[in-house]
Amino acid sequence: MAYLDLKNVSKLFGTVAAVKDFNLAVEKGEFVSLLGPSGCGKTTTLRMIAGFEMPDAGTITLAGDDITIVPPNKRGTGMVFQAYALFPNMTVRDNVAFGLEVTGHPKAEIDERVREMLAIVRLPDAGKRYPHQLSGGQQQRVALARALAIRPRVLLLDEPLSALDAVVRVALRGEIRKIQLDLGITTVYVTHDQEEALSISDHVVVMNQGLIEQLGTPEEIYRQPKTRFVAAFIGTANQLHGVVVDRAQVQFGTMMLRAPVPSNLSASHQVVVLVRPESVTIHSAAPSSNQQNVLEGTIQTITFLGPITRIAVDVSGTRVVADVTAANRAALSHNQPVWLAFDPEACQVMASQ
Repeated sequence: MAYLDLKNVSKLFGTVAAVKDFNLAVEKGEFVSLLGPSGCGKTTTLRMIAGFEMPDAGTITLAGDDITIVPPNKRGTGMVFQAYALFPNMTVRDNVAFGLEVTGHPKAEIDERVREMLAIVRLPDAGKRYPHQLSGGQQQRVALARALAIRPRVLLLDEPLSALDAVVRVALRGEIRKIQLDLGITTVYVTHDQEEALSISDHVVVMNQGLIEQLGTPEEIYRQPKTRFVAAFIGTANQLHGVVVDRAQVQFGTMMLRAPVPSNLSASHQVVVLVRPESVTIHSAAPSSNQQNVLEGTIQTITFLGPITRIAVDVSGTRVVADVTAANRAALSHNQPVWLAFDPEACQVMASQ
């Protein structure tokens, strides 16, 4: 049995199903992210694990214990909220100590635990300060220290970085992952930020309208999306609509694409061929290779994105994007005729419906 196990969990708000028949097994020490757009049910799922919401169906077990209807303070979970939820009239030391004091730990033990937690989150000298005297990133560190101080069986984080600026967010997510690895604590993390989820998770659960669209490693989620929703939500994917010709070809407009067609898609089946922008190369003259798929078009837009430049090309009315490095960017301009090339192995074919 998994350390944290959700089986057939569902939650209704009135007639709206926020979470539907949700199944998730999390191993001890694992970092799992619930990823999806607003309203997909990820926070509701987290709140059911924490005990702030009761499921209408299904069971939740933690370390072999059925906690489905156990009160939040009896579950052994630590929660970090998006809005920090620190007590403004308490010092940092008292905020971190709060859970320990409520459960009646001796003062000496509390003092030692607070020192340990503040050292872990790199705020060893902040104990006497108040939340308003700290930056947003520092406040979130204090919230993390408070959640960890009670030595929870599972750490739950609900969009903990969304209120922070980009630089702080990237730095702090790395620190959260390091702390999680150092402590070996089982963690469930809610976010709508795909980069965040992919960069720090062992496994990612992509959710949509209360359902799990796909569960897998970050690389599986990105490179092998199982549904069009996942392909569109994770990163950027060119979607080329066509018709299956045979096991290795798809008709795209007047062009033939070579691509591995799954066995469940027969000839004349309407499909979408997915190709990631980084798999597409761009050329100012027709490539001589006959092993690749080649599309001819005209550059619509050129977007600078730091390490790469994204080139959008009009291919017979379909927008296809390619990511190029700075070295390959210089010779390209708006309205320029170009040729796009990509390997058959870079294509993923799935049903259009």
